[in-house]
Order: sequence, then structure tokens, then C-alpha cells
Amino acid sequence: MSYSDNDSENEHEYNEDIEEDILQLVKIGVEMAVDHHIKYYMKKLCRTSPHTGWMFVMELLNGHKDRCHQQLRMEKDVFIKLCKLLNESYGLKKGTEVTIEEAVAMFLITLGHGLCNRMVQERFQHSGETISRWFGIVLEVVSRMSIDFIKPKDPTFREIPSKIKDDGRYWPYFKDCIGAIDRTHIPVVVPRSNQIKYIERKDIPTQNVMAVCDFDMCFTFAWAGWEDTAHDARIFMEALRNDILHFPHPPRGKYYLVDAGYPYMQGYLGPYKGERYHLPDFRRSGQPRGKKEIFNHAHSSLRCTIERTFGV
Repeated sequence: MSYSDNDSENEHEYNEDIEEDILQLVKIGVEMAVDHHIKYYMKKLCRTSPHTGWMFVMELLNGHKDRCHQQLRMEKDVFIKLCKLLNESYGLKKGTEVTIEEAVAMFLITLGHGLCNRMVQERFQHSGETISRWFGIVLEVVSRMSIDFIKPKDPTFREIPSKIKDDGRYWPYFKDCIGAIDRTHIPVVVPRSNQIKYIERKDIPTQNVMAVCDFDMCFTFAWAGWEDTAHDARIFMEALRNDILHFPHPPRGKYYLVDAGYPYMQGYLGPYKGERYHLPDFRRSGQPRGKKEIFNHAHSSLRCTIERTFGV
């Protein structure tokens, strides 16, 4: 056989291999197209109840006032004002399938009741992807809004709070006090591989949230996201150092109330250590005795404002 015959045979085999590869690629492409069509265009819809999420929201707004408060954790007029504010001032827009009211309601119910995605799907008759996407959209908008609301009413802190000046237990001893600092632990969902550092007290993952409030029971600063095991003093010092957080530092001569777990430093007044401090201790063992216990009792009573604020 001549070289030309061998070349022709090799070229023929090469062309056959190319054709086979092309046919294989076409086969794979067709299979993928068919799978995609079946998955996204021929799938059986799951959320088909005639009672839509929009109808549910309208029931809450037109029904008994307690229903709205129980489900959305706020009164009807507050919910309506919130939706309007998020739309007009922070850019929340309705979608093709989800209205602003429905999106905000899904967000509030998820937070207020700790519902999983599937439960919200059933309540509002939307897919899991839609629920998740709109939760993220509303969360981003609310986060922008929080910058304008979670801050001191008067950053100069010139006015003495009425809770102090109108109560003989605190006036004039705490006349320069501008608020209280504390932390709370809030249950959180985190990946299993990352849960250990979020679990400490009750065998469930929680995050350590630091907050500051004034004596009108309004939060003026909040920092969420820290793992449960993070020490309060560490979070506190990071908040003071991080300029991005815009922590409302006390002006010279003013101070916040803190508990014994925070470092003693100018602008942050803690109780006397080694003395009774918490109010239940005084209820069990009688009235405060001595100057230090009297101070601790008044300090604890006034600082309890932030505990009540957490509970509102």
C-alpha cells in the first residue's frame, strides 16, 4: 500500500472520529435541553392554592386589628406607613408577581415567627426561590433604612432624659448619663460546619448582639452577627475602634451605663464589683446597705431600661 493510500485511510478515520464527537456533543446538548424543558416548563406547580399571598395580606389589613399585630408584629397603620417609606425613600419596588406589601409581609413574618422558607411558601403561594430572593431584597432596603433610624435623636446629648430628671432615685446623681449598653443572644441558623462557635448556653446556635439604647427605650446603636462565644468586652472594644460602625461615642462629661463585664473606662460607668448588683439579689436579701450597694441598686434599676427595650 502506498503512502497516499495510508494518508487517505487515516484522514477518513479522522473525519469519522470528528463526526462521532460532534454527534456525541449534539446528543448531550439535546438531553440537557430536554431535561431543562421538563424541569422548568413541564414541571407540576406546587403552590396552586387559590388563596394567594396578596389575599392573605389584604385579609390582615381589612380584618381585625389583632390579626395584623399577631402575624406581622405591628399595627395596620404602622405596616402601611413602613411599606410607603420603604418604597418612596429607600427604593423598594414591586415585582411582576410580588407587591411591595406582600414582600414586606413575607419579610416580617419570617423574622417575627422564625418561619422556614417552606412555611412561607405555603402561606404566600410562591416558590422557594421567590421567597428567598425577596427576603434578601427587603433585608437590604431595611438595612439602609436602619442607618437613619438607629441613632441618637440628638448626637450632642445636651438634653437630660426625663426619666432621670423626673425621678428622685436618679436625679441629680445620673444627670450626665445618656443611655445603657448591653448584649442579648438571638437564635440564628448557620451551616452545621460552623455551628460550634455559635453554641454555648442552651445547645442551640445564637449570635451575640450588642446594643445601646436611650431612656426613651429607643435603640441608638446595634451590632449583630457575633458568635455566641465572643466575649462582651471584645465586641464592645471592636465597636469603639471601628469607625465604619458609627458608634455614638459619649461627649466629654457624659457616659453610658454598663455592667461589670465591660472594661472600666471614661464614658462608660459600671457598678461596684464584689457588691450586690442585680435587682433580684436585693429582693431576696433585703434593701441595699452602704453607699456602694445603694449606688449599685440605682445603677441596676436605671440600666434595666435596655433589658426592657430588648423585650418590647
